[in-house]
Amino acid sequence: MIVSATYKNVHMSAQKCRLVVNQVRSLSVAGALDQLKFSSKKAAKFVYETLSSAVANAENNHGCDIDELSIEEIYVNEAPTFKRFRARAKGRGARILKRNCHITVSVKDES
Repeated sequence: MIVSATYKNVHMSAQKCRLVVNQVRSLSVAGALDQLKFSSKKAAKFVYETLSSAVANAENNHGCDIDELSIEEIYVNEAPTFKRFRARAKGRGARILKRNCHITVSVKDES
């Protein structure tokens, strides 16, 4: 059984978040949670919360055993970007893009 969780509108660029996601893509759930817990990246906190939510969904909603869960798929998509302007010289303005992302984690039961 495949169970998923999504963390939407994370205030971080998808490129930075994918660096963390690529590290845990092929690991078991327990190994991925350990890896994320000790990572110094800001994105690791968001990925950890999303993975924990997917595990909780599998356990509470579908009665799956936590020890038999593995990561089926994990990916990061871009979310809508906040556009801001900063005043520059001679009356001009420079665009500032505050990028966001969506994190999706799917776990499957091995049994």
